[in-house]
Amino acid sequence: MGLETKLVAKPTQKSLQHRTIAAAVAESLRERILDGDFKAGFPLRQDALANEFGVSRIPIREALMQLEAEGLVKIHPHRGAIVSELSTEEVEELFELRALLEPRLLGASANRLTQDDYKTLKQILQEYSAELRANHVRRWGELNTQFHVLLYRHAEQPRTLAIVVNLLQECDRHTRLQLSLTDGMKRAEAEHADLLHLCETGQITAACDLLRAHIEDVGKSLRTYLEQHQRPGETR
Repeated sequence: MGLETKLVAKPTQKSLQHRTIAAAVAESLRERILDGDFKAGFPLRQDALANEFGVSRIPIREALMQLEAEGLVKIHPHRGAIVSELSTEEVEELFELRALLEPRLLGASANRLTQDDYKTLKQILQEYSAELRANHVRRWGELNTQFHVLLYRHAEQPRTLAIVVNLLQECDRHTRLQLSLTDGMKRAEAEHADLLHLCETGQITAACDLLRAHIEDVGKSLRTYLEQHQRPGETR
């Protein structure tokens, strides 16, 4: 669908703050991407979007950066912004692999976590909660990866850990998207805190079970969301 179709009504800049305009643009573009109006690889040109929305390029640029943080858009230095590929099959594979490997690493590492490790893990969770409330999307995936990798650091399974680190990096955009667009924020906070408590109190089997369920539920939540927002008969 071309950009000649109006995406949203022209915002009145006198009555809207800068951030609100960018958020409205991001919401409209997000809906079109997830609904399949803008396919993978579709160029999102700032000049055309600014003209369409009746705003300057500044909120357009901020909206595109927000969508990039959520994994919906890729911004290339010389090509501009294009719509990213989002595949439910990819989501399923990534989270199934994580659910298979990460509990194994946690089971081997948890009893070896030190007091310094727990201090750092708690600091990560505090920062994670603060960034969630501040809506700093770009930090969510990074802090989530730090938290998980630190939990597994003493497993003494370097090859498996290397695979998991790569999976976590690949899941970064999915994690941010799941937190942004579903009700996953409070649940993520609670489950991370519970996971840390179980490890610290020596309930390792329960911790591994919770970790597996946590990963599976995130993957299921994101896959369900994507399926609900694709057109009938369309596959991704």
